Amino acid sequence: MTASPVFRPAKFAFAALAASSLAACGINSVPTAEENAKAKWGDVQAAFQERANLVPNLAAVAKGAAEQEKEILTGVIEARAKATSVQLSADDLTDPAKMAQFQAAQNQLSGSLAGLGRLLVNVERYPELKSITNYQMLQSQLEGQENRIRVAIRDYNGAVQQYNTTIRTFPDAIGAKIFYGAKPMTPYQAATPGADVAPSLEGKI
Repeated sequence: MTASPVFRPAKFAFAALAASSLAACGINSVPTAEENAKAKWGDVQAAFQERANLVPNLAAVAKGAAEQEKEILTGVIEARAKATSVQLSADDLTDPAKMAQFQAAQNQLSGSLAGLGRLLVNVERYPELKSITNYQMLQSQLEGQENRIRVAIRDYNGAVQQYNTTIRTFPDAIGAKIFYGAKPMTPYQAATPGADVAPSLEGKI
C-alpha cells in the first residue's frame, strides 16, 4: 500500500527539518573544524622538518669556525636528533603532555641554533666562512624557515581556537559530545617571550 500523496509534503518537510537539525548540532561543523586543525598541524610538522633538514648544512659551515667550538656543534646535532625523533600525530593533538614533549624537543633545537648563532656573531673572527659560496644562501634559508615556522604555528593555533570554540558552543556542542566525543585540542605554546617571532640571523652566522 502506497502512502497517500497528501502526506508526502509533510514527510519531506520532516526529513528536511531533521537534516537541518542535525546540521545545526555540529554533524558537519565539528569534523570540518577538526580536519582543518589537523591539516594545519601537518604544516607545522613540515616546517619543523624543513628546519631540521638545514641543520647539517649549517653545522658544515660552522665547522670552519674553531676546533674548540665542537661542543656547540655537537649540541646542535644532538638536539636535531631529539627533535626529529619526537613526533606528534594528528590524533595526539588532544593530549597536552605529548604536545609539551614535542614543544620541549623543538625548543631545545631552537636554543642550540641560537647558541650557534652567538658563536658566529663576529664573522670577522672566522674568515673561512666568507669563502663559502653558500653562506649567504644558507643564512637566507634559515631566516625564511623561521618565518615559515612562525606562520604555520599561528595558523595552527587559529584553527585550534576555532575547533575548541565550535565544540563548546551551542548547538554544535551537542553533536560534539553525543556523536563525536570531541575533546579540546592543544595549541602550540611559545616557551619563551618572543619565541613566536622569527629571530634575525643577520650577522650571526
